[in-house]
Amino acid sequence: MKNRICEMVLLFAMVGFAGTPVLAQDATPAMAVAMPAASAADPAHKPLSWGVPEGRTFFPHNWARGYVDFDVAPPHNEPDLGRCSPMHSVIVMAGGASSNCNAYARYLLGGYLEIQPFGKTLARHFFLFFTPVFSFGNNVPQFKYTASMAGIAFDRAVGFGFELPKNFELRVEQHQVDWLGKYKNNVGLADLGTSGPYGLYSTIGARWYFGGYGRAH
Repeated sequence: MKNRICEMVLLFAMVGFAGTPVLAQDATPAMAVAMPAASAADPAHKPLSWGVPEGRTFFPHNWARGYVDFDVAPPHNEPDLGRCSPMHSVIVMAGGASSNCNAYARYLLGGYLEIQPFGKTLARHFFLFFTPVFSFGNNVPQFKYTASMAGIAFDRAVGFGFELPKNFELRVEQHQVDWLGKYKNNVGLADLGTSGPYGLYSTIGARWYFGGYGRAH
């Protein structure tokens, strides 16, 4: 009888241990279901304001941003800055390969700088921007192709902007070109005397960012 009681106790103990994992598995989903319910009771997060996120009052994170790039044009693909006549007969009369008007660039050095110094209040939506492009080269199409880095022109645009909702921006821009080196003066028969790419102008415009580009959220 005593052995039978021991066997019964041992059997119940084994059944108890075997059932423990099942109880644990049953308890786990209950906890998993209960946790989202608790989270749902939390207050909703405040949606982000339009424009860049708020930061320090002055010089917030990434208050100065932009890029720098350097481009090289292969021979027979030089950017024409519109200063020299492209007519073959005029180039020949100006000296051909020896023409002093050779404003066809081999290299372009430029970039973009944006400054947004305020991080709070309505002022945080204002920003300044600067887009410089330097042109270098000494080439005469069909006559002369060199690797020279002689300065030709400084092309730039400056302005300010204001962020608007829905990834829009209002921009006011002024553009001009300054000729460098010998191009500050007339350089001979082939010189058209132009004011450079697009010349001097001012514009008021709008820009829309999409697909995550720029500061689109």
